[in-house]
Amino acid sequence: MKIISSIDDLRDQLRGQLRTAFVPTMGNLHDGHLSLMRLAKKHGDPIVASIFVNRLQFGPNEDFDKYPRTFAADVEKLEKEGVYVLFAPTEKDLYPEQQEFRVQPPENLGNTLEGEFRPGFFTGVTTVVLKLFSCVQPSVSVFGKKDYQQLMIVRNMCRQFALPTEIIAAETFRADDGLALSSRNMYLSPQERAEAPRLAQVLNAVAAEVRAGHLDVSMLEQKAMTELAAHGWQPDYISIRRRADLQPPSAGDLHRGELLVVLAAARLGVTRLIDNLEI
Repeated sequence: MKIISSIDDLRDQLRGQLRTAFVPTMGNLHDGHLSLMRLAKKHGDPIVASIFVNRLQFGPNEDFDKYPRTFAADVEKLEKEGVYVLFAPTEKDLYPEQQEFRVQPPENLGNTLEGEFRPGFFTGVTTVVLKLFSCVQPSVSVFGKKDYQQLMIVRNMCRQFALPTEIIAAETFRADDGLALSSRNMYLSPQERAEAPRLAQVLNAVAAEVRAGHLDVSMLEQKAMTELAAHGWQPDYISIRRRADLQPPSAGDLHRGELLVVLAAARLGVTRLIDNLEI
């Protein structure tokens, strides 16, 4: 595996490749990330991964400096997965001057759910993804469904900018007890880790209610948030949305059987976890 930090060197290395598959990450890789690499192999060749902790998507009170950085272990894992190139730019490599041009997602998609609780987050995400796509010029790129809103925003960005990159969605990778794998899970204490699967359990309960024909969305959302709060969580949101655009479903949508997704974000101790489940 070649480890490259320079944009020019990366482009030289990939020149002439017609089916590059790309998996962007912020490092601290776990089995969920590695499952994205394996899916990428089914859709392209060579496989390029990136590791870059993107300052632009961190709020002023978030954990940029504390975000776990495990580069040596990450390299070992990527080599075992047969990744061809690891693009690991420094901030100076990727942002040699202040990044004054930004990608602004539409308000109805970028300022709801995660965007409401993390202002500016998706502007940071879309800006770095667009820049990484410019560097790698992939034919396909793999994103996980765990970050459902991010997946939708990136996919819509590619479509509206006519980018020649197909976005492949990977199913959420879960531990045996149902907890969605996340780099932030390492912040959980042993007691919190034992409690953490409740988030997925609550989402499954909401989905079961909807499938059973219980369509009082507000009641289901509030019941789920109350369940989490009763066990020491601080929920930001549990929200049933249309899969198509992440807008709240109308009564007509519900009765027509519109495809839905229930999304959640909640703090357990100091750790903020997100998850979702398609209905």
